[in-house]
Parts: sequence; C-alpha cells; structure tokens
Amino acid sequence: MRELQTYMKTYHEEMNWKISDDHFEETKSSLLINYMLFSTEVAEVAEELRKAFNQTNELINQGKSEAEAFEIAKAKIKEDMGKELADCLAYMTKFANYFEIDMEEAFYSKMEEVKQRKNKDVGIWK
Repeated sequence: MRELQTYMKTYHEEMNWKISDDHFEETKSSLLINYMLFSTEVAEVAEELRKAFNQTNELINQGKSEAEAFEIAKAKIKEDMGKELADCLAYMTKFANYFEIDMEEAFYSKMEEVKQRKNKDVGIWK
C-alpha cells in the first residue's frame, strides 16, 4: 500500500492533479471537487452491480440457474468493475496522501478496532 501511495503521489504531481494547498478557500474547493469525483466513482461501482443483477435476472428468465446466471453476469462486469474500483482507490489514495495518512497502517488499525467491537452485527453479513 505504501508503494501505491508513493506511486500515486508522483502520478498526481505529474498530471497536475494534486489537491490545491495554496490557501483555505482553494483547498476547500479542491477537496470538495475531489470528494464529488470520488462519490461519482463509488456510484459507478453501484451501477456495475446493478448491471450484474439485471443480467442475472435476464439469464434466469432464459432458463439458467441462479448460480450459473450470476457467474456469467459477474464475468461480464469484471473488467469494468475493476476499472471503477481502481478509480475509487485512486481518489482514496489522493486523500490519504493529502492528509499524510499511511493507509496500510490506518487499514490494519481500523480492522483491529472492528474486531474488538462489542456491538458486532451477528449473522447479518457474510
């Protein structure tokens, strides 16, 4: 993850896509614009899921089993889903770099925090 953050820091500088840090109003605008762009990418992940679910239902209506239909649908969206997830990761990395957050450290720390929670949902998610 650190290697990815280093790569993306250089990439954003080369592309002139760094979050502005000139003064508060410009920084605020830059952060908000990047957040909106990130949100758009998250919505595109949801759109890929919608495509897969619709395709699954179409294939079931054509006589495929649910499991087979969903496997076919997943295969059809795999490449585009990967692109959308990569876009999300790029924006997450951009924010992490701006705030000087070590994402690897933050990730493992957060997962440990979740593991220790007393109010875990049981049996809802798999």
